[in-house]
Amino acid sequence: MKFLADECCDTGLVASLRENGHDVLYVLEKTPGSSDDEVLLDAYNKGRILLTEDKDFGGLVYRLKKPSKGICI
Repeated sequence: MKFLADECCDTGLVASLRENGHDVLYVLEKTPGSSDDEVLLDAYNKGRILLTEDKDFGGLVYRLKKPSKGICI
């Protein structure tokens, strides 16, 4: 699967997913400090499921109707 891991995600989780053959981009490695809107849009544009520990993303998708390919909180 293709994921985009928010910078709040544990590096061990990212490493484990990669070791198990998943394609994971990690905000902490590429664009640290990105806003939630930027992260969500990046995941959508790249066709990736967003991995995060930040519950604010639920509000962006469900309340504000921002596009998403999926979110795992």
